[in-house]
Amino acid sequence: MPPESETSDQRYWGWAPCTGTMHEVAEGGRHTQVTIVDTGVRGTIAVGLVPNFYRLDHQPGWLPHSVAYHADNGKLYNGNPVGQQFGPKCARGDRIGCGIHSENVEAGFTVVFFTKNGKEVGSVEVPVSAEGLFPAVGMHSMGEEVKIDLKAESFLEEDDSMMMVDSHEDDWGRLFDVSVSGTLLEYVGKGKSIMDVGLAQARQPLTTRCHYYEVEIVDAGEKCYIALGLARRDYPRNRHPGWSRGSVAYHADDGKIFHGSGVGDAFGPRCFKGDIMGCGIMFPRDYIMDGEGDAGDWGGLEVRPCPAAVQNVLYLNEEEEEDGEEVEQGQEGQNVTVFFTRNGKLMGRREVGVPPGGLYPTVGMLSSGEKVKVDLRPLSG
Repeated sequence: MPPESETSDQRYWGWAPCTGTMHEVAEGGRHTQVTIVDTGVRGTIAVGLVPNFYRLDHQPGWLPHSVAYHADNGKLYNGNPVGQQFGPKCARGDRIGCGIHSENVEAGFTVVFFTKNGKEVGSVEVPVSAEGLFPAVGMHSMGEEVKIDLKAESFLEEDDSMMMVDSHEDDWGRLFDVSVSGTLLEYVGKGKSIMDVGLAQARQPLTTRCHYYEVEIVDAGEKCYIALGLARRDYPRNRHPGWSRGSVAYHADDGKIFHGSGVGDAFGPRCFKGDIMGCGIMFPRDYIMDGEGDAGDWGGLEVRPCPAAVQNVLYLNEEEEEDGEEVEQGQEGQNVTVFFTRNGKLMGRREVGVPPGGLYPTVGMLSSGEKVKVDLRPLSG
């Protein structure tokens, strides 16, 4: 292991004890923090504290006098192989932290806390160990990889992305290869092929009372393969919004609109860092909502062919849908007008048919370093 002042990458081989007791690490308001680089096969990554000479064939938290937060199920293991529900599950890009709040030698216990992405998840009392408690990371499936910072700051950094009090994770119904920190979404996928799409879909569809949302490009990343639009709730996770049936989206990298196809149509200007892209629905006056969040069958959006269309260079498959995807072409609901904006100016409109359950705000990213801020409720009307 390197000196404590450095960070290091660890790949799965068992589990990795770290040098220095937690009391030493905790000096100066610091704690141990582990960033998940790759979840591997099962994501069975554990972060916690163990006594010296802890057994190498057991995950942290399984044996007495150890405690750990497990990423795959969000459970806390406190000296027992049976865990208790403790916090949210963790995925690629998430940061899990562990530190000591206080120690009461007379009472014989230490208060250990855990964090996720800089926000405290909870704390637990553990028995005081005469030999000290050592930071430990456990991994238990092929391909798992983490980055360790033994002296991470215990307080949130003073920047726009970390000053949010609420995590806003509850706003999102589906997250794939995207991490959430306040209103900031960050792409944490590999970005090596068109199948490495990072997808974030809101928990609720747009309605007549909440009919518009915006995305600000904080970092364009390598290619600015950022898309915002609307999609059915069961939209495939590895498809950019707009590429598959049941979706429509405005793509930042080429300024094209994609409407249920990998073939895009010239629509508006390209978007860059600092630009604010918006998407909303103009509902007819007589529009009747048909059960928001309905769990019934989902139909596709109405797909109209676009003249003089331009082939998306990212979309290498000529098949409109991915292999094995089954999208029922059920009866569509009423037609609505979906519109897109750029920096407050209207870019254009597209008429679509609303599938049962509605259309959900959906953001896609596909290249390393991409970050966006999302405001799901910029308007009150």
